Amino acid sequence: MAPSFSMSPSSKTSALVLALTIALSAHSVAAFYLPGVAPTDYELGEAMRVKVEALTSVKTQLPYEYYVLPFCHKGVNLQQQDALNLGEVLRGSRIYDTPYSMTMGEDQTCKILCQAKYDTQEIQAFALMIEEEYRVNLLLDNLPVAMAMYAEDTTGAGPTTKLYDTGYPIGHEEKDTKRQTRGGKRPLFLFNHLRFTVLYNEDAVRGKRRIVGFEVEPFSVKHSYSNQVDWDNCVNKVSGDNSACALNTCSARQPVSVSSAPLVLDVSNKGETEVIWTYDVVYKPSPIRWSTRWDTYLSAADDAEVHWFSILNSFMIVLFLSGIIAMIMVNTLRRDFQRYERGDPLEDGQEETGWKLVHGDVFRPPILAGWLTVMVGTGTQLAVSMVFLMSFACFGFLSPANRGAFMQAMLFLFVFMGMFGGFTSARLFRMFKGTRWRSNGLWTAMLFPGISFAIFFTLNLFIWGQKSSGAVPFGTLFALLLMWLGISVPLVLCGSFFGYRKQPIEHPVRTNQIPRQVPVQPWFVNSVCSIVVGGVLPFGAVFVEMFYLLSSIWLHQVYYLFGFLVLVLIILFLTCCEVTIVLTYFQLCCE
Repeated sequence: MAPSFSMSPSSKTSALVLALTIALSAHSVAAFYLPGVAPTDYELGEAMRVKVEALTSVKTQLPYEYYVLPFCHKGVNLQQQDALNLGEVLRGSRIYDTPYSMTMGEDQTCKILCQAKYDTQEIQAFALMIEEEYRVNLLLDNLPVAMAMYAEDTTGAGPTTKLYDTGYPIGHEEKDTKRQTRGGKRPLFLFNHLRFTVLYNEDAVRGKRRIVGFEVEPFSVKHSYSNQVDWDNCVNKVSGDNSACALNTCSARQPVSVSSAPLVLDVSNKGETEVIWTYDVVYKPSPIRWSTRWDTYLSAADDAEVHWFSILNSFMIVLFLSGIIAMIMVNTLRRDFQRYERGDPLEDGQEETGWKLVHGDVFRPPILAGWLTVMVGTGTQLAVSMVFLMSFACFGFLSPANRGAFMQAMLFLFVFMGMFGGFTSARLFRMFKGTRWRSNGLWTAMLFPGISFAIFFTLNLFIWGQKSSGAVPFGTLFALLLMWLGISVPLVLCGSFFGYRKQPIEHPVRTNQIPRQVPVQPWFVNSVCSIVVGGVLPFGAVFVEMFYLLSSIWLHQVYYLFGFLVLVLIILFLTCCEVTIVLTYFQLCCE
């Protein structure tokens, strides 16, 4: 007979609530998107807004606002910016609207943006930006504009890979020294015509379209016209639609090509220079899905073979250090283990030899014990912050679509991990028999952030002097100070309070009352050699990945190889541990 089960009314109610909770949770998970990265669906004929982020250069590393140059801005409110997060402000982003007009699905050729006459000073400003290799960073549906490049497989067997170079240059400097302007300088060409290609993925069931690519091809064209043109009425109108807005150099039937006469900037010209800004818009269907539209941007910095070779190199360093430690354990401790197994104690009057002579002095508090605890506490705070940051990045919570999220998360994590730093510092401080734990906690909270803020503020003054958008505004500086003094410092002190209240760490051996005299040390165990050897090996384990990381920062590329970075950081941790063991052993043996 099968057993029977019965449920009480309260149990049935609990089961029903649990089932509803699971069902609602499953429904919410299916509709989950990270903040700021939800897809936008466009209907055929729906208007789209093109925005601009900043002017950036890999040559100067100083970003500038887009409208620091006299670009077209008719109909744009220059006093209104998009709301930015903390990370975007620190990166120097300033997002404005642009007068570009785009309508989903409507191809347009030779559309007039505006006509402008520039004096000598404005032409010189354009020329300086071109010489400094500044690029324009437009945004459409949160996608940065990019120039498409194609890399062929070196073997010839693989397919051609499409890569993106984000942004487009303001102009081009002629590298041919034979061609020079009247001033004796190389000619500068201004890119005044842009051909935009918008890639979209269409949902045939719903009839909606999602943007999956935003490409640009810049041209330099010296436009001309025959009739009198009312430029105010020709803004965002196609050339040739009527005789009032007709250009001789391009129209709906005659697009701009590379053979068109270029627009050369003559900085020595004392008169006005007329520039007509135009653009094309082309829409192309794409099989790329919205969830993978960033893959082309990320593949530009993806060189998996080099990263795997770097990890292999780092792993070999770890194996080398592990072999040294194994030799130390075998050769040095084997005789002690054999003696202990035989049960032979030391005879009366017989002293320990080698590193065992200093076992009663190794736990003596150092001269600058307080500073050591401050450094260890700050390192713990940084390490815990890095662990959480890498975890969030590997799980995809810090998407490149959410600009500035990585830097903002890094700052907030460091601030809120202050309790770990204060706790560790206070525990070590009490182990060294320190009594002024409040002073120790304040130094832990103030030393590293204070030095960093002082350097940051000094550099910010120089950037202010250059009138760059990378200069952090006063309000943001005040917010950083508030995060530091209002959140981080109290958390560090709170951690110090709980850390100092715990029982002190007990040493495995008793410290001698009289310090043992340290003999004269050989040259290879002095502080300089220890610092060099202790720094070269960990650096050798991570330098390749650091090269890619720093290159992404300086070249304004998207770094998203966090899986490789986590592996390298784990190897770095193991390398540092093993280097510490080896150097400590040799130091004790010599003392």
